[in-house]
Amino acid sequence: MIGDLASGLDGSEVRVSGWVATRRDHGGLIFLDVRDKTGIVQLVCNPTEHKEVWEIAETLRDEFVIVADGVVKMRPKDMVNSALGELGLIEIVVTSIRVESEAQTLPFVLGDETVHEDTRLAYRFLDLRTAKLQNMIKVRAQFIHEVRTFMIERGFTEVQTPILANSSPEGARDFLVPSRLHPGTFYALPQAPQQYKQLLMVGGLDKYFQIAPCFRDEDPRADRHAGDFYQIDVEMSFIEQEDVLQLGEALMKHLSEFSGKKLQHDTFPRFTWREAMSKFGTDKPDIRYDFFITDVSAAVKDCGFKVFSDVVSNGGVVHVLRAEGAGKFSRGEIAKLEAIAKDEQKLGGLAYIIVTENGAESPILKFLGDDVVKNIITQAGAQAGDALFFGAGDWLSVCKALGDVRKTSAQMLGVLDVDSMKNMLAWCWVIDFPMYEKDENTGEIEFSHNPFSMPQGGMDALESKNPIDILAYQYDLVVNGYEISSGAIRNHRVDILYKAFSLAGYTKEETDAKFGGMIRAFSYGAPPHGGFAPGIDRLLMVLMDVPSIRDIYAFPKNGRGQDMMMHSPAPVDEKLLRDLHIKLDVEE
Repeated sequence: MIGDLASGLDGSEVRVSGWVATRRDHGGLIFLDVRDKTGIVQLVCNPTEHKEVWEIAETLRDEFVIVADGVVKMRPKDMVNSALGELGLIEIVVTSIRVESEAQTLPFVLGDETVHEDTRLAYRFLDLRTAKLQNMIKVRAQFIHEVRTFMIERGFTEVQTPILANSSPEGARDFLVPSRLHPGTFYALPQAPQQYKQLLMVGGLDKYFQIAPCFRDEDPRADRHAGDFYQIDVEMSFIEQEDVLQLGEALMKHLSEFSGKKLQHDTFPRFTWREAMSKFGTDKPDIRYDFFITDVSAAVKDCGFKVFSDVVSNGGVVHVLRAEGAGKFSRGEIAKLEAIAKDEQKLGGLAYIIVTENGAESPILKFLGDDVVKNIITQAGAQAGDALFFGAGDWLSVCKALGDVRKTSAQMLGVLDVDSMKNMLAWCWVIDFPMYEKDENTGEIEFSHNPFSMPQGGMDALESKNPIDILAYQYDLVVNGYEISSGAIRNHRVDILYKAFSLAGYTKEETDAKFGGMIRAFSYGAPPHGGFAPGIDRLLMVLMDVPSIRDIYAFPKNGRGQDMMMHSPAPVDEKLLRDLHIKLDVEE
């Protein structure tokens, strides 16, 4: 390999193979930079010493694949290429050369980030030759190796679960695979190995893990790859929630060492779901910066500003976000934040107060009164130069709206652009998620997170509480505003499982039809168990400071879920459709 060459090989005969990175003709001598995955070295072709070598070198172009024999020589001091490291100290005087493969003119310059993504993805085999993606693949391999070593050393067994599985309510659409042998029936690609890993616990394999491929028919976005992704799937028996949190924290600390970044906290902070929503406006908070939300409902319930007092008297809330340094925002910038609150979360508006050295400034001051304003500023901990943004309405909408304003205002202020923020990993746990939520359109009760979670309080909670008030043993692991992992202590009791699904509108027959295998297994003795599943791709995206999750994959799909290189998805032969008993009803 080229990377094995060193200055100590001066005078040695060597053979190198690789791609021609550049070719330069300097008054008779031809210089070739030849590259493999380990580095670049300069080859010298001299027409007076080896004319046949020089004649072949004249025909070479970028990305030709060659094999060359030659002698290692030290470069003259004024010809050393420090950009190549130790390889820049040497060159190879070529004695023979063979062309293994020619290359057409490239469709773009390798490494040119301005080339449209679809073009680069259509020629991904070329893009993979760049040092950036070579390093990504190497780091990903090392990362997965570290995961396996960590888990095996702690007594976990790696198990591969089926890819052709059954449909399961995991919160996203399934990819379906029609069965030829059983017409009219379908497999589903697993959104996660959820049921199988729980069945492994019933089978007595009390510590399982897997580098698991998962498939979800979701719309792509910057931190979600279209179609398929990978996660570190973990499940344990005879444990409680604290055991899982301790293991997850230890694993993430170990993997964080890959990035060379600093941990903001030696012990990961924990927030209940309600605390996270109330304080940060999201259940995946970026806690690197202190833009906090404060409930000021009590302070404004009797004020003269009826927009606030009426909301509180009708059971709503008034919260205020302190945006440090946002007092310098222009009216246009404030209008941008107001549009976020109104258009995305349907709030009536976004009132604000600017805190200055001389007091407060705002169109609503005359309605609130001096005492109320001073009380709000004190509660929010605001200082001169800060801005306070108000949200009024139902609790969840206000939390979400101010969460969006928090994130956007931090971006507008460049809070995270400084190196100290970029090199910081702020991990936290979000726990105590609601077991159920109401569908926004129908008002029906549905699972809010993982349907297989154990409700806190067990059967008593399911029978005595309003479903919306029931909490589950569910937890998320978050870093820098990205949800990295979800997990739960599982529902291993058949009676509780039936009751939990009945509250979400499933009949016993429907539950048996969808989860009969798991229910049958639980009836033969199931241990208490739980686990979590960190997403490999999203975690690497954060650790490696990659702007798009697609850059973490060797062969990603584009933002529309298409494989531009393999032309997938694509129509299939009519005969295959007939074999699968499928008829298409698609408009041309």
